[in-house]
Amino acid sequence: MNLTVFGIGYVGLVQAAVLAEVGHEVMCVDIDEKKVERLNQGLIPIFEPGLEALVKENHAAGRIRFTTDAAAAVRHGRIQMIAVGTPPGEDGSADLKYVLAVAETIGREMDSAKIVVGKSTVPVGTCEKVKARIAETLKKRGREDLSFDVASNPEFLKEGSAVADCMKPDRIIVGTSSEDTEMVMRELYAPFNRNHEKMIVMDVRSAEFTKYAANCMLATKISFMNEMANLAEQLGADIEEVRKGIGSDPRIGYHFIYPGLGYGGSCFPKDVRALIKTAEGVKFDAKLLRAVEERNNAQKSILFDKVNHYFKGALKGKTFAVWGLAFKPNTDDMREAPARTLMEALWAAGAKVQAYDPEAMQECQAIYGLRDDLLLCGTKEAALRGADALLICTEWKSFRAPSFDALKDALTTPVIFDGRNLYDPKVIARYGIEYFSIGRMAA
Repeated sequence: MNLTVFGIGYVGLVQAAVLAEVGHEVMCVDIDEKKVERLNQGLIPIFEPGLEALVKENHAAGRIRFTTDAAAAVRHGRIQMIAVGTPPGEDGSADLKYVLAVAETIGREMDSAKIVVGKSTVPVGTCEKVKARIAETLKKRGREDLSFDVASNPEFLKEGSAVADCMKPDRIIVGTSSEDTEMVMRELYAPFNRNHEKMIVMDVRSAEFTKYAANCMLATKISFMNEMANLAEQLGADIEEVRKGIGSDPRIGYHFIYPGLGYGGSCFPKDVRALIKTAEGVKFDAKLLRAVEERNNAQKSILFDKVNHYFKGALKGKTFAVWGLAFKPNTDDMREAPARTLMEALWAAGAKVQAYDPEAMQECQAIYGLRDDLLLCGTKEAALRGADALLICTEWKSFRAPSFDALKDALTTPVIFDGRNLYDPKVIARYGIEYFSIGRMAA
């Protein structure tokens, strides 16, 4: 099937590559000429396990192409998939200007029947706006004879495992009231729907809402667990033991109940805020969602507060090793990462940072540039040398089993502040290292 994907960002590129892998002919279009040129040269703009090989192999086979020619792209695909960004506005609501710009482009360039599929995360009612914009553009052209439909098909990718999530989706949500559109979407996703029925078809508005509801539910689990962790510290309980106890209940499960420094990235923060704004638009008081966001914002400062308390507020002139910059492992994404909140607070207090991350070093450089109070180190060991303490922000596997003897020797003060609960406090104590984590008493 011929498919066009507008937007070669995280969602668009992964989805396009996976659809090409199963045999569809995919043309990706973006207004960023440099990005398109780099992709045609085999240079992948993001780090995602398995993505680079997938793109290169399918590009070489001619199943995926990259272009800035919107007219050619619209002509190519029976399906027009919109996967452009929906950045948050100043008030937290989703900005739809890129989505609606694509809708106008499709209306301006289409010359045959199309199925327009909303893949971007958008507020309820966006597909109706897309439909209206396309219809308005066709009317201006005098081509109201051209038929089209607009469906919702939200993505449920996790950064760090997005390729696997696309290859083996746990569900495929399609919002449409058209039997013809449903049939085409079933054909598109047939290669991923063989073992058992994964496609759930519903009305468009419910499909749009499902995406927000899913992310907000997961964000709520994270914020709940962080609140319990903070309470556990005050009560003398160990949140890691509590996690095992409640996770064993199948009604709760172990997913998304790890205490830490809060959620970050491109989805959860943006989507929680956007749904709060949507609720305000219909005069609904989203008390729980506002509490989720409030807890998460506060949680990002927990590690700094522990450091500041330990050093009695005397942080000026001190140097801290920071392990982990990305908001989660297996990505280089630093959008709303807890490490950013921590480092910026340290700098404001007059401290210096020696940081290391397996993948996010270039991204950190791009965000902060050259600073006298930031040293990006080539290894995790280099970040420790001469530092007054180690601060852990991301649970990369390479951080899980360090040489604690070498770590103690490298640090000026043998103390670890662990925002991801990677280590057993009793083990750390045997090495003569002080250890502060989330929701657990120091050994």
